[in-house]
Amino acid sequence: MKAYFKKYTLQFKQPSGTSRGVLHTKDTYFIFLQHNNKTAIGECNRFVNLSYDDKPNYEEKLQEVCKRLPNEKENILQELKEYPSIYFGVEMLLKDFENGCERILFPEVINEDGFHIPINALIWMGSKSSMQKQIADKLKIGYTSIKLKIGAIDFETELDLIKFIRKQFNVNEVEIRLDANGAYTFNDAKEKLQQLAAFHISYIEQPIKAGQWQEMAALCESTPIKIALDEELIGVIETQQKENLINTIQPQLLILKPALIGGFNGTNQWKSLIEKINGSWVITSALESNIGLNAIAQYTALGYTSFAQGLGTGQLYTNNIPSPYTTDVNGLHYNKNKNWDVSLLQ
Repeated sequence: MKAYFKKYTLQFKQPSGTSRGVLHTKDTYFIFLQHNNKTAIGECNRFVNLSYDDKPNYEEKLQEVCKRLPNEKENILQELKEYPSIYFGVEMLLKDFENGCERILFPEVINEDGFHIPINALIWMGSKSSMQKQIADKLKIGYTSIKLKIGAIDFETELDLIKFIRKQFNVNEVEIRLDANGAYTFNDAKEKLQQLAAFHISYIEQPIKAGQWQEMAALCESTPIKIALDEELIGVIETQQKENLINTIQPQLLILKPALIGGFNGTNQWKSLIEKINGSWVITSALESNIGLNAIAQYTALGYTSFAQGLGTGQLYTNNIPSPYTTDVNGLHYNKNKNWDVSLLQ
């Protein structure tokens, strides 16, 4: 039995605008565990300038993990809390290994038709015209949940884009989700939330920067729109610290990105905490390849909900790993009659 890792650079089909600039490529890491001519695969999705484990010694840590994995297996997880993306990679690798190295991590979610999960359509940051075209294209094919990244262009222009949707579809026909990525000051956010409320927004992610617990708590207490925490969860590792955050801020929702919060285990902890205060959650991918997306999708299907999740980035890349997944207006679909092709990783 041997373990090793490989760095892999995903190539975007077209430049994609995010709060961290325009992305042309996205590096990720795959870890492998080989035994008896079978290979289990996990993805360690370190996100530069965002992941808590975006550290200079990342590859050294991966090397150490691969050296110890064959003998220690799941016992190594307890030492990886400071490396949430590696934790998640090891979790999915071991799930794959346990289930025959066929990329089936949770067999119970796959029925004769595979499975599907409803998803929102994501509108990437860009000029007003490019964002409006994205919106028009998604609405034309029938998406009923639209998520806009805001805070990069001026607010009036963003309001115009929201009005563009609401002139065509009411709140019962199309839901609008917003992601501010911490773009606003506290006072700014209070005013903008009031203006946005007129358009029946489903929720807004991270209106102010992470780390301002008291200010975020004040917003959540008086907001006319549900507030979801996203970046706020990154780097909050200890259980007591997680409880303190939820009890202090009292958010309405959490955006759960397994690669950034410690995989299945970390996601389970956050789900439990938000449900204790009658809040809810949305599971979202973070530009993984189809290997990571597969793990997140199967995990998400365990707690199936008709509420659209934030999955479906698999079609962004020219060199993604061919998989049984497709996305369309009805959601993310797993077709068990389609095969994986991991030859790109060899």
